[in-house]
Amino acid sequence: MARKTTRDIQKIYASGRAISMVTCYDFTFARLVEMAEIDTILIGDSLGNVIQGHDTTLPVEVDDIIYHTRAVARGNSSALIIADMPFMSYQASDEVGLMNAGRLMKEGGAQAVKVEGGERVAPMVKRMVDAGIPVVGHLGLTPQSVHAFGGFHVQAREEDAAEQLLQDALALQAAGAFMVVLEMVPADLAQRVTESLSIPTIGIGAGAKTSGQVLVIYDLLGLNTSFKPRFLKHFAELESVCVNALKAYKDEVEANSYPADEHSF
Repeated sequence: MARKTTRDIQKIYASGRAISMVTCYDFTFARLVEMAEIDTILIGDSLGNVIQGHDTTLPVEVDDIIYHTRAVARGNSSALIIADMPFMSYQASDEVGLMNAGRLMKEGGAQAVKVEGGERVAPMVKRMVDAGIPVVGHLGLTPQSVHAFGGFHVQAREEDAAEQLLQDALALQAAGAFMVVLEMVPADLAQRVTESLSIPTIGIGAGAKTSGQVLVIYDLLGLNTSFKPRFLKHFAELESVCVNALKAYKDEVEANSYPADEHSF
């Protein structure tokens, strides 16, 4: 199966079918994502939380994203691969952002990058697009701004903030972004933004009227059942499956019943 491109994503959007995206960080899960025929994979800076165990995404470095993007690209040859630009990989200057976006594509094997922010980053987005780097925008709850927001809360509830988010989305589109992630914003606002754009929107905690949805693979598989934000659905409950399997392994090792003859040479 040939790898999807940004043109393929645009065709899916034009057809009216919702776009499926998962956030994934490694070879093994990327392989399963391919078997499930998911459209696109985001190698998110959320790996700082899910893989590295940090409270925020802020400690993640460009080299971390490159490492995990390479692993995902080796495990999946069909999905469009989007690499997140981590905190301070683009905020210092447009030049810094352009160079780091190039690294994610050249060294990581990404086909596109994702940046947080709207009108403020639009000039940089245009420079990236002009340089041949496809860009996904990210608005609403942008985790790299968690301290500025005072925590993880739904964004743009007030009319002024909602209008600014719409203007940010339009600015990203005008700069050449081919898709925009909307995170934890009211569903009616996400619908309004989606209907105002001619590029797809991908929602997470943004209702059902976006052009597609994204969830972290660990979350949707129920590998941490203590994590229960309102927007999340566990499509499986694998935490208990994994724990029970590990306990069974431990019990058989301690009972000297594993390995059995059929597991020996």
